[in-house]
Amino acid sequence: MANKELEKVYEPKSVEQKWYQEWEGKGYFHATVPSDKPGYSIVIPPPNITGVLHMGHALNNTLQDILCRWKRMSGYNVLWMPGTDHAGIATQNVVERQLAAEGKDRFELGREAFIERVWQWKGESGGQIIGQLKRLGASCDWERERFTMDAGLSKAVREVFVRLYEEKLIYRDNRLINWCPRCHTALSDIEVEHEEKAGHLWHLRYPVVGTDEHVIVATTRPETMLGDTAVAVHPEDERYSHLIGKMVMLPLVNREIPVIADDYVDREFGTGVVKITPAHDFNDFEMGLRHNLDRINVFDESGVVNAAGKQYEGMDRFAARKQVVADLEAAGLLEKIQDHGLSVGGCYRCKTVVEPYMSLQWYVKVGPLAERALGAVKDGRTKIVPQQWENTYYDWMENIRDWCISRQIWWGHRIPAWYCDHCGHITVAKEDPTSCSQCGSDEIRQETDVLDTWFSSALWPFSTMGWPEKTPELAAFYPTSCLVTGFDILFFWVARMMMMGLHFMDEVPFTDVYIHALVRDAQGQKMSKSKGNVIDPLTVIEAYGTDAFRFTLAAFAAQGRDIKLAEERIAGYRNFANKIWNASRFAMMNLEGFDPNKVDPASLKLSNADRWILFRLNEAAASVDSALEGFRFNEAANELYRFTWSEFCDWYIELAKDDLYKGDAERQAATRYVLWLVLENLLRLLHPFMPFITEEIWQALPKKDGAADSIMISDFPTPCEEWQGYAAAASEMELVMEVIKGIRNIRGEMEVAPSKQIAAILDCKSEASLALLKKNEVYVMSLARLSDLAIGQGIERPAEASLQVAGDVEIIVPLKGLVNVEEEEKRLGKEIAKIEKDIEFLSKKLTNPSFVERAPADVVEKEREKIAEFENKKKLLEESLEKIQRLK
Repeated sequence: MANKELEKVYEPKSVEQKWYQEWEGKGYFHATVPSDKPGYSIVIPPPNITGVLHMGHALNNTLQDILCRWKRMSGYNVLWMPGTDHAGIATQNVVERQLAAEGKDRFELGREAFIERVWQWKGESGGQIIGQLKRLGASCDWERERFTMDAGLSKAVREVFVRLYEEKLIYRDNRLINWCPRCHTALSDIEVEHEEKAGHLWHLRYPVVGTDEHVIVATTRPETMLGDTAVAVHPEDERYSHLIGKMVMLPLVNREIPVIADDYVDREFGTGVVKITPAHDFNDFEMGLRHNLDRINVFDESGVVNAAGKQYEGMDRFAARKQVVADLEAAGLLEKIQDHGLSVGGCYRCKTVVEPYMSLQWYVKVGPLAERALGAVKDGRTKIVPQQWENTYYDWMENIRDWCISRQIWWGHRIPAWYCDHCGHITVAKEDPTSCSQCGSDEIRQETDVLDTWFSSALWPFSTMGWPEKTPELAAFYPTSCLVTGFDILFFWVARMMMMGLHFMDEVPFTDVYIHALVRDAQGQKMSKSKGNVIDPLTVIEAYGTDAFRFTLAAFAAQGRDIKLAEERIAGYRNFANKIWNASRFAMMNLEGFDPNKVDPASLKLSNADRWILFRLNEAAASVDSALEGFRFNEAANELYRFTWSEFCDWYIELAKDDLYKGDAERQAATRYVLWLVLENLLRLLHPFMPFITEEIWQALPKKDGAADSIMISDFPTPCEEWQGYAAAASEMELVMEVIKGIRNIRGEMEVAPSKQIAAILDCKSEASLALLKKNEVYVMSLARLSDLAIGQGIERPAEASLQVAGDVEIIVPLKGLVNVEEEEKRLGKEIAKIEKDIEFLSKKLTNPSFVERAPADVVEKEREKIAEFENKKKLLEESLEKIQRLK
């Protein structure tokens, strides 16, 4: 059977484009329903339609693709469900910036026209990340691609909202939320980015009513004092026990507020007295509920002081801060100002400082939902890997707060609630109503808020498969098999999917959650544009090829450990790809005219080298399968790297050369078959990690009749029972290889040029090793580059020789004639003289009292250690010189 010749050099770009189009065009990524194969499914964490591929996406999707390709080859009907998220605030901001560039804003367009404009942007520019995922080799079922605002998902969102509302698990309340004064919307905690900044702690004096006493409160936000409704002390703080129940005068606004006692107060922080502003601080809000305090909101939705701020009305919050501090100082009520580091929260899109803000919002009552989601992980129905993240999940779920689901923007799923202007009733319905469900009035208007993006994402595992309809996809693929995600959305997404999946499907949404680590720079720093240390996946794919990049990510994806990524590492794995290519080219050149269909494997006489490589291939296949089963991607990749580079390329191919070029017809036939067999299996083992190069080579290899049309739909190698029986032969071959390594070590120590042939003696201590080495003499001579080899027992040895031991074999290499004695004597003499100078210099330094007395003790100790190292090295060099001189 003729086989295609491989190009001299592997060019990734053209190969990658060609094979991806082929795979997608032939429907290899598509999951068929129904199917007689077992189901395996993964839902992609949907990237934002505004997103571009970054390192987190690259790692996440590479790991998912490895699992999907491995399972597909292992006989599963694989559904990798792709899609994108509408990303409410992020997408609205993109389009708002476009409008601003045209001198317009969304209010000028109106809601309908603005939403139409966003859909237009999505059609033209949104979702470019999908093309980038394809460049990464992602084998998603693109025929089933979903979008969080497509018709089917919108139906699911409305169904869930209405059901939760009817079950009294969705309600409205006036509470404190994260608020962006620029975007004019509530934000989830994950949409607030915290940054450490230098700030101040202002100590303010509040007069105690009816006394000459003052209490001093410390605050980082003096402008919020305008909304104070109490000051609090710890109930056991003796300094202030006499004040509990009394009133203090709130400076500047002259309003009396009570002194209350609460365990939350930290006696050690500041003065032990804290101001309480329930409308502008999350902890104060909770304390306000406990003590039934008023909630005075002093800002409007733009962060400007409102009428409740009295004389400061109309001032921006930061301008008000300066004025309040100045006025307190003028009144003699500013005790002191201290420098104080702050964690300042900013809007993740526009970077505006976020304000805790009192607002009427929609909430999900999550207590009952969280209870089931907590139980499902505790009883093992869903397993989180690495296991340490389970405790984080438990902490979050046990301390969960109700979820604010409304956002004051236009792009998103509009809340299906209608307010009646006639009777005030709220109608919540799956279909748009024309009248109030209570009084029948047609004076109804729909809620203008949209749902938090995470609300639709929480339904992703079942909404993407057609729920609320009972679809064949849901029956075949829910619950999904595995979710691969980052730890940062364990609560915001994973926990919410758990809650919604259990509530609406009565089953967990996935049986395994694999939490991958962060990709950092080479120094372990988080990648960020401001630091200039970002590595762009698309740039490295362009430079080194997708396979090298993917293999790098997998090789460093150790559980629970962040990946320190440097371009040199990717370059290193490009060398690995080239090694596979060159080894395959060597195999192809020696498989000219080879047809595996005409070979009867049972008739072949295999050498120990053949049996050894097949035994090791068996072990590699079992090891890779087991590692992937346990999400130990780095172990699987490193096993493949070692087997490919060290065992197949460095050993078996070198061993095979003697049989291919010098062996008889029988030996050549067996070697050709084993070479083909191992390479073909190896390519299939490597395929989930390096899909493109493996397909290109595999397509060029001779095939057995009935072989699949593509490597990606061929079988993943499984251990072969017959090869398992080659353990003894493999162990014999290991001894032969240890002997070759021993001779190579001596060559290295004596600095013998690789091209120079030398003589060696093997003194075997057993009949078995003697027979084995006699049988494999040709391999030893060829791979150790020997001109002469003597193998025996109790063999006579020369006086001057180098010795190594391998098992029960002594390896003796005569030194006479091995090196140029005069040249080696000169070289060693020079090295000894140089070391003597170093020792002399350091000795003078250490006998100098001014150095010893003034230098730090650890520096002096290091210099002493250096002398000891030099003395030791000098001794070894002198021994080598003596040995050389005896050869004269």
